Amino acid sequence: MSKIALIVGVGSGNSAAFARALAADDYQVVLAARNIGKLDALCSEIGAHAIRCDATSVDSVRELFGEMEKAVGQASVALYNASAYTAGPVTSLDPELVLDSLMQTAYGGFLVAQQAAIAMRQLGFGTLFFTGATASIKGFPNYAPFAMGKFALRGLAQSLARELGPENIHVAHFIIDGSIASPGRDLEDADSGADSELEPDAIAQTYMAILKQHRSAWTHEVDLRPWRETF
Repeated sequence: MSKIALIVGVGSGNSAAFARALAADDYQVVLAARNIGKLDALCSEIGAHAIRCDATSVDSVRELFGEMEKAVGQASVALYNASAYTAGPVTSLDPELVLDSLMQTAYGGFLVAQQAAIAMRQLGFGTLFFTGATASIKGFPNYAPFAMGKFALRGLAQSLARELGPENIHVAHFIIDGSIASPGRDLEDADSGADSELEPDAIAQTYMAILKQHRSAWTHEVDLRPWRETF
């Protein structure tokens, strides 16, 4: 059986690094984003398949899974990496932008998880990952919308871990506690504090380690931060 993995919300950082790690482990990788034009180089590099998807739309997410199944099959691994945020004092935040942030960060995670769970139940196994942030466990001033979304996503992951774990579906939440380094930057020219940012490839190594865990010792949540980060 071919190994298929889906990543929803793909950028040039940790999600791209995870995609490369999956491809190196012989996964057929499917990348989903609103703008798939930005994924051309990555698709060419690792032989991935890109599908346009608005994760906040029920129909779009259903179409994503339907198109993926027709093109390559059902994914046994899915990562929800999409998020959005708007910042500012609570008295001046635009409610529409706050709603969009919640939709992309949390509601989209539910929609993708729902379809992934349906497919994984049919397979009889699977792995479902969610990318969290410092805001998953700590609300900072002027970042209420992002904290609201990430807190909700963490709650979703906790609930699904308990619901789906007994069905042989591994659910894990990753708290990325710190700034992620820009891809391709020259480490020699980085900030004088070495390793002050999380390296995307190092994050991907942790994703892969959790993915390969034996089910007798599954991790539900892990937090990653640079050794210099305060917490």
